[in-house]
Amino acid sequence: MEDPAVANLDQPDYPQHWEADILLRDGGTARIRPITPADAGRLVEFYEQVSDQSKYFRFFAPYPRLSDKDVRRFTHHDFVNRVGLAVVVGDRFIATVRYDRIDADGRPSDTGTDAEVAFLVQDAHQGRGVASALLEHIAAVAQERGIRRFQAEVLPENRKMVKVFTDAGYTQRRSFADGVVHLDFDLEQTDRSLAVMRAREHRAEARSVQRLLTPRSVAVIGVSRTPQTVGRAILRDLLGDEAPADRPVYAVNRNAEPGTELDGVPVHRSVLDIPGPVDLAVIAVPESAVPAAVAECGAHGVQGLVVVTAGYAETGLEGRDRQRALVRQARAAGMRVIGPNAFGLISTDPQRPLNASLAPRLPGRGGFGIFCQSGAIGVALLEAAHKRGLGVSSFASVGNRADVSGNDFLQYWAEDEATQVVLLYLESFGNPRKFTRIARRLAAVKPVVVVKGARHTGSLPPGHAVPATATGLRDATVDALFEQAGVTRVATITELYDTGELLAQQPLPTGDRVAVVGNSDSLGLLTYDALLSAGLRPCTPVDLTTAATGENFRIALDVALADPAVDAVIAVAIPPIGTSAHAFMGGRLTAEDDPEMGSDDPEIAAALLEAGQRARELGKPLLLTHLALTDLPARLRPGGIPAYAAPERAVNALTHAVHYAQWRRRTAEAEETARVPELDRIDEPGARRLVEEALSTRAAIARPSPTATLVRGATRRSLLWRTQPGGARITLPEPQARELLARYGIDVSPTMPAPDEETAVRAAGALGYPVALKATAPHLRHRPDLGSVRLDLTDEAGLRRAHHELDALLGGAAQAGLMVQRMAPRGVDTVIAATVDPAVGAILSFGLAGAPAELLGDLAHRLVPATDQDVAGLIREVRAAPLLFGWRGAEAVDTGALEELLLRVSQLVDDVPEIASVDLEPVVVAPHGLAILGARVRVAPLPVRSDLGPRAMSTL
Repeated sequence: MEDPAVANLDQPDYPQHWEADILLRDGGTARIRPITPADAGRLVEFYEQVSDQSKYFRFFAPYPRLSDKDVRRFTHHDFVNRVGLAVVVGDRFIATVRYDRIDADGRPSDTGTDAEVAFLVQDAHQGRGVASALLEHIAAVAQERGIRRFQAEVLPENRKMVKVFTDAGYTQRRSFADGVVHLDFDLEQTDRSLAVMRAREHRAEARSVQRLLTPRSVAVIGVSRTPQTVGRAILRDLLGDEAPADRPVYAVNRNAEPGTELDGVPVHRSVLDIPGPVDLAVIAVPESAVPAAVAECGAHGVQGLVVVTAGYAETGLEGRDRQRALVRQARAAGMRVIGPNAFGLISTDPQRPLNASLAPRLPGRGGFGIFCQSGAIGVALLEAAHKRGLGVSSFASVGNRADVSGNDFLQYWAEDEATQVVLLYLESFGNPRKFTRIARRLAAVKPVVVVKGARHTGSLPPGHAVPATATGLRDATVDALFEQAGVTRVATITELYDTGELLAQQPLPTGDRVAVVGNSDSLGLLTYDALLSAGLRPCTPVDLTTAATGENFRIALDVALADPAVDAVIAVAIPPIGTSAHAFMGGRLTAEDDPEMGSDDPEIAAALLEAGQRARELGKPLLLTHLALTDLPARLRPGGIPAYAAPERAVNALTHAVHYAQWRRRTAEAEETARVPELDRIDEPGARRLVEEALSTRAAIARPSPTATLVRGATRRSLLWRTQPGGARITLPEPQARELLARYGIDVSPTMPAPDEETAVRAAGALGYPVALKATAPHLRHRPDLGSVRLDLTDEAGLRRAHHELDALLGGAAQAGLMVQRMAPRGVDTVIAATVDPAVGAILSFGLAGAPAELLGDLAHRLVPATDQDVAGLIREVRAAPLLFGWRGAEAVDTGALEELLLRVSQLVDDVPEIASVDLEPVVVAPHGLAILGARVRVAPLPVRSDLGPRAMSTL
């Protein structure tokens, strides 16, 4: 059979962007792509594998074979009015779908907005979610080609197909006539269809990770006779003492002699020689031998690969091409890939533990799910967990993250009962928007703590599979993403475990009031100061003096925990200096003949453990900060009381816990009360029309030929231009920007040009005094420090004088772009912006204009669409917020008007996705109302796909 990838090069209209890798319900992979004439042989072979009953359901009559005419019809498409898609595994079709455009009378059409759709799924693959995935993709294709509704006729006994349509969540109508169920449904996404799609995505991705972590059999490809090699080390790890006896482990070495054994395991020359099934293969051969090993794994039915081999994208462009080829090859055979350049996978499931990694030992079992992208960091994370005595549920270090990503593991950990807290070390994002959505759902039930490496633009580690849109992701954007998703961001691995340990072992605090109790006044004061600096509300420290006994600790902690004005307790402890038990000896805290002296206090430990039980009953976290009691943390470990060797570490961990608990409460409340208000003066059609007109100039570049096929009034070429990613952003002229904003009730104070004094005087007369005269040239905008603005001009004489001064100061009125604008009421100058980040989506930003925003970066951010509670929090989050609320006796400004403006901007960029950015500066907020003195709007073509599109795996 002809290779379709080659054949498609001869089809200039072939829609390559419709191709997609997908995950099926059981965690396997497949590829969806358009059907072409080169697929004739595949189609015939596929049809021969379909049962007579399935053929009857498709054609409503016995249809044993396809005629030559049928084959031509089902493989020749124009990709506009007639489209066919196939699901491919291992270069074989397992399912097909086709639509034909029809008119209102059901006849073939070139202009109708309805289409008939029909599916056929091979019997062996029914029940894997193939038809559901196909429906998502064919619906997206149809919408791109101007089709708004599908029609389908299904026999009543074909209940599986009826269920595919009815479960999809689209708005549909159903009727029954002449023994056939007739369905027609709109293709516009609904909340239910989107929820259905994401629920299916969640199940498929979680299942794919579960298959990797719980293989029934494992093969290591590249096992050498040399004990120190990578393959041999992994083989030993898989055969460790805790490995299940009923899980076969196989060794593969292409050069092995017959009968060879290594570590008690027979060595095969190929995966194909292994007598039984293999679920997981670890590949540790040279890069040049990987494609052959992957091909053999696919032929043997392997479900997943861990590729520890390096030499891929981290080496440059050629390596990236090899990496993409590796992923394509694996997915085509239905396999997922960890890596390449991976450290490996670990699961501590007591029934089927797995150490398919380079870690020399299996970590203890516990509640931490750990994901990282760096092997070196993976080693550090495992070592830190071991030293702290913390257990792990599962661990993945995925190297270049070419296929399986952190998003997949988040989906799995949401379902995994053994995982209580998720710890992530991330250096890049493959799909930030999806990460936000998944992490937000997970964080609502389990803490997610992240160290984000590569914070600065341009420091992306080599080899990471990242879309071009995500390479320049600003750190402020990442912070906004984490904040809205409920993800706790920390700075170091130490802080990662400090915070994770507290979240895993102690109840979440119900507030920010903290009691400090201990036997050191100085350590208590340091803790108190750290709490104040962190924004928490500490009570006055309770000093028990250095002579305090365990009983003193027990009583004081019990009192603190019982206090209804306390939400959390930090115990501070040092060795009881000066007592007979721990004497201070010659400047030392330990005696030479007693190395344990000063490193532990069993009485204090017993009191803390007893208090820990009481704290858990009351739902209040209890933690310890200590000095010179190095063995005390081990005594407290059975009681789940975190201990920190510095007060700052304890306070940082508690602060993260307080903020996370607040986020969970806000989120739960928002689900009940937060809303996007219905605003007046909203003209969405008018706004869309203005944006279409602005973009039409660009679209006209793709001028049609006289024979071009029309789609919804546009040529196919212009339609494709409008939907291609990376279109240039266009800055709207000021009058157009003003008109567009007015469609959403956003009124910008008018300005009039003042190229000379007479024109300035006429403009002021039209606007009404008092006025401002300001420069608007790009190099002078928002730069009052350069003397480019004159305010409160109350009469013609003052205006003429100001115009003369600016004309001389700025090198000419025309060059400076002088404009006249009516004075706004006095208030607080603010700045509002909405920017569409291609990787994350629209982000709404707010700050105070001038130095706070520009010099200090005092801006707050929220993802769009924003609710009323989002915008209320937004204006209160900036550090300069007190200026809005009557700082130092000033009159408070109209925050209600400010919040409404933020909601209008949010709704505008959400309703009209072609709007790339909106900048309003300054927005002067007065005690009553506000005035927008400057505005800029940029628009850009839509991308091909978005997070609302059909499910598809990354193809980076």
